[in-house]
Amino acid sequence: MQTNDADLVPTTIPQTQPKRMRRMAREPQPRPSDIPDTGSPVEPRTTKASAIEALLRRDGGVALNALCSATGWQPHTCRAFLTGLRKKGHAIDKTKGDDGVTRWSVSDAKAT
Repeated sequence: MQTNDADLVPTTIPQTQPKRMRRMAREPQPRPSDIPDTGSPVEPRTTKASAIEALLRRDGGVALNALCSATGWQPHTCRAFLTGLRKKGHAIDKTKGDDGVTRWSVSDAKAT
């Protein structure tokens, strides 16, 4: 059985379907200007940074293990955050108690 070249070539050109409209992976979020004002105040979000600053303002300061448990960070991350606060201008005081535990505190005045 022989095949002709005409048998291998399709006689009609397949019609291409029109392209579908692309859909976004998720619906676009409304912009803040699109959200109606309800008049109720929005509570500020509690961040780990604000939690650390509140702990540092306590009387007697705060120990490293309390910072770690409050944030879930490892000790080197907590110490790095304290360094960042110092670089931002906060006056960070570091004291070692009679029990050998180092405690950090912040004074209200910015460091100069």
